[in-house]
Amino acid sequence: MASSTPPPHCTLTTSKPYQNHHHNHPHLRPSPSSHPPSSIPRPPQSHRSVSFNRSHVPPPPPAAALSSNPQLAADFSGRRSTRFVSKMHFGRPRTSSASSRHSSAAEDALQQAVRFSGDDSRVDAILLSLQASLSVPDDYAFLLRELGNRGEWSMALRCYEFAVRRLSRRRNEQGKLASTMISTLGRLGKVDLAKGVFDKAVFEGYGSTVYTYSALISAYAKSGYCDDAFRVFATMKDSNLTPNLVTYNALIDACGKGGADFKRASDIFDEMLRNGVHPDRISYNSLLAVCAGAGLWEKAKSLFDEMLRKGIDQDIYTYNTLLDAACNGGHMDAAFDIMAEMSAKHIMPNQISYSTVIRGCHKAGKLDKALNLFHEMKFTGMKLDRVSYNNLLGIYASLGRFEEALTLAQEMESMGINKDVVTYNALIDGFGKQARYDKVKELFAKMKAEGLSPNLLTYSTLISVYSKGGLYKDAMQVYKEFKKHGMKADVVFYSNLIDALCKKGFVESSALLLDEMMEGGIQPNVVTYNSIINAFGWSVGPTDYPLDVGEQPIRPVVSVQDVKVSKPVVKGDDRIIKIFEQLASDEPALREEIKRGQKQDFQCVLKVFQKMHEMEIKPNVVTFSAILNACSRCSSFQEASLLLEELRLFDNHVYGVAHGLLMGNDEKVWRQALSLFDEVKRMDSSTASAFYNALTDMLWHFGQRRGAQLVVLEGKRRQVWESTCTYSCLDLHLMSSGAARAMVHAWLLDIRSFVSEGHELPELVSILTGWGKHSKVVGDGALKRAVEALLTSMGAPFWVAKRNIGRFISTGAGVSSWLKESGTLQVLVLKDDRTYPESSDAVLSDLQPLPL
Repeated sequence: MASSTPPPHCTLTTSKPYQNHHHNHPHLRPSPSSHPPSSIPRPPQSHRSVSFNRSHVPPPPPAAALSSNPQLAADFSGRRSTRFVSKMHFGRPRTSSASSRHSSAAEDALQQAVRFSGDDSRVDAILLSLQASLSVPDDYAFLLRELGNRGEWSMALRCYEFAVRRLSRRRNEQGKLASTMISTLGRLGKVDLAKGVFDKAVFEGYGSTVYTYSALISAYAKSGYCDDAFRVFATMKDSNLTPNLVTYNALIDACGKGGADFKRASDIFDEMLRNGVHPDRISYNSLLAVCAGAGLWEKAKSLFDEMLRKGIDQDIYTYNTLLDAACNGGHMDAAFDIMAEMSAKHIMPNQISYSTVIRGCHKAGKLDKALNLFHEMKFTGMKLDRVSYNNLLGIYASLGRFEEALTLAQEMESMGINKDVVTYNALIDGFGKQARYDKVKELFAKMKAEGLSPNLLTYSTLISVYSKGGLYKDAMQVYKEFKKHGMKADVVFYSNLIDALCKKGFVESSALLLDEMMEGGIQPNVVTYNSIINAFGWSVGPTDYPLDVGEQPIRPVVSVQDVKVSKPVVKGDDRIIKIFEQLASDEPALREEIKRGQKQDFQCVLKVFQKMHEMEIKPNVVTFSAILNACSRCSSFQEASLLLEELRLFDNHVYGVAHGLLMGNDEKVWRQALSLFDEVKRMDSSTASAFYNALTDMLWHFGQRRGAQLVVLEGKRRQVWESTCTYSCLDLHLMSSGAARAMVHAWLLDIRSFVSEGHELPELVSILTGWGKHSKVVGDGALKRAVEALLTSMGAPFWVAKRNIGRFISTGAGVSSWLKESGTLQVLVLKDDRTYPESSDAVLSDLQPLPL
């Protein structure tokens, strides 16, 4: 398998991007003849010991019970971002204000500036009045940092310009302030402004230092602009400046935040060693962060062991990053083991440790366990910080428990912890998923009224929510506001938008946005491509289960290069606005795109594969699941053969199993399948179940019913689906239509054996379908309709429960009587359309009864 771990998804409680961003900036090194920049671009106005026992965790508390000590650190009650505060508290010593190098005059200047927040013109007057008392450059550096911490970056810029003018001809001190200003802007995500400060400093002769270059590299790193950081690094070396440890660490950090693959970060690490720069703990921690971002658990564990061998001490940041790698890879058992090891080494888990594991449980769908961990934090006396509250808000919102979420938000404020942008992002996303668009608009307005600046994730979430809800005018207005504020879309932003359009059936328009991304210098990642592949066939009914097809003649595999792809029909400077305008006005062009349907979508998907090969995008298991899902929506075997050929080019092992089972499983194919399932087992439960669902859907769709049943029973044996199966109840939650139908046959066969042995069934027998895999309405989803059609076709005596339309019920006596009928067995036994006669019996002998 090319990759056994899916890429991390954008979570509610973090804002880090996960992929390279390519922004084509002007030359970083101004020529001697260039004109000086007229001005800098200015846009518009100690822990307690914790018991972490998996076997005994108290039950989850109600939201109102999770109060915490009101004596919280100032950082968590101020306006600093959750991400910034979290990194400050990763076990790093923090300099107190009493020992920092600034005067009381600087404190006075800061307080006066804050009082006139929003009025930058006051800055010069304040600084002039205190000029004689302000020491240079420490007081000015203090002001830049503290104004930045309060989000007053425009005031900080004004202060910087004043200080640079005052320090005329004192190049060294001007350079120090330039580094501080660049760092401050970079931390706030204002990379274009940071670049402007850098360019002007270089032109005026005080910016060509290792420190200013390193600060700009770090600024790009913090926003995830990996390629830009490397371009600055190359220019730095061209300027005959020698990179130091800070420079290299910032570059590795850029790889982690920009989603670069591990090899790129590893190459920088090797260059450090060749140049005699010895890596420190921060170097390894940054490398671990690269692994965490990519879910490379095994590599992260290897680096951690290397630190031990080299005698490099681990700190709380090291362990928390290792926890992040385990959780992003879905290895929750390993995460619990790490927590236990931390306590054994007297590195006590802190709020960040717990929040990381809780987030991992949230991502893996183990929401009750996540809530239990919050209760354990409270039980052990650990304070709930802003990160913890934001995680809990995200979980309540995901569960649709909005009253508790809002109560928790009020409690959070009563404890002196102000809501930040992450808090609002979690609430907006949660209400959006439940189609509470009025509440989404109210939260967004309240967020801005409280002086919080929406970030990239805020706008991305809003646009995705509105697009999925068909509110295209609202989505377009949000996007225009996003552009007005000078923010730049990143790969996560585009991926969310593409995913939203795909789910509405606009596959062709989504494919066009790939060109928009690359023209803007942004490299699509595997998540982007997966959305389009998985959307194939949805334009003709995204909530319908795949219809069965008759056996088709197997035709030669056709190369993708033989398929002609239509040229883009939407052109212009901003395709996103054009697409939204067409959607909002219901233009014929978009209606025609839906009518073109599956044939046009198929061409777009093939074009996506071409781009993946050209860009050398490495697929993952989500890609394989998407391809198998697309096969189950193909109208012919010939179309499916084209998609399976792409699967072969990506990963021959997965292809061998899928193609082998599709053509009729034999003993050799099944051994390969078991080996593949061993790899899938190492993934998180949601990713593993998605793969099993996709594989069984494809097999069922093309008539390989026995093979589909063999796969689904193997998945059940491996506990891929966390659902119950007894003689009285079959739970099909989280199963796809193909997997569910195969499971119904197996369950009824097992009950038949039970009845034939003289046993009696319970008085009531039921089949639960719940939401279904694609359902948007409780109980009335694709899974429910597929199971209903199956039961009807078999003549099974089940009917829909009156108060739960997602549940089928029958009497035990009625089911027993039907199972004893002479023709029932023939209906229940599944067969494959294609088999290997010489070995099929050996394979099917492995089919074990359900463990009821």
